[in-house]
Amino acid sequence: MKTNSHIVTLVLVLVIGIFIFGCEREEVVEPVAHEAFFQNLRDMCGQKFEGYTEFVLIEDSPFADARLIMHIETCTDDEIRIPFIVNDDSSRTWVLTLSEEGLLFKHDHRHPDGTPEDTTMYGGWASDEGTPFVQYFPADEYTAELIPDAETNVWMMELNPETNEFVYYLERHNEPRFRAVFDLTTPLTE
Repeated sequence: MKTNSHIVTLVLVLVIGIFIFGCEREEVVEPVAHEAFFQNLRDMCGQKFEGYTEFVLIEDSPFADARLIMHIETCTDDEIRIPFIVNDDSSRTWVLTLSEEGLLFKHDHRHPDGTPEDTTMYGGWASDEGTPFVQYFPADEYTAELIPDAETNVWMMELNPETNEFVYYLERHNEPRFRAVFDLTTPLTE
């Protein structure tokens, strides 16, 4: 009987030790996907990448056969500004803002003198479907009021670690409208 009580005591001591050790450990909390995506993009701050239009719904679009450049130009703890240049047109800037509410994506369109265009600052908040490498941005109410046809827009940004590409994609009414692909393997030096 004495041997059995020693075994029971030993098992109890082990169980209590495991419980105490488990309670003392700090839990490692994974960053939410919005924050991780923002950080992955921010890690490339200062770099420019060339891309191309893979698909555009409107054949005579200025994006068709254009030279595309994205410049991850300005980065802070809560904002990334990415000028999106189409041939010589530098009027577009993608703006990602990280806050307690999530990740907001906007399109900032400016005239050559720097004043805002009439159709500017449209976009939306990232949905919960994203990952550290891809985020989806359904159109917000402001966008639907500014551009009624864009009410069903969903923008997607993807950092593909397997292909080393950045993809900017737009769909409307669940149909593709535009897709641009940027090569991340060779940053531009110009």
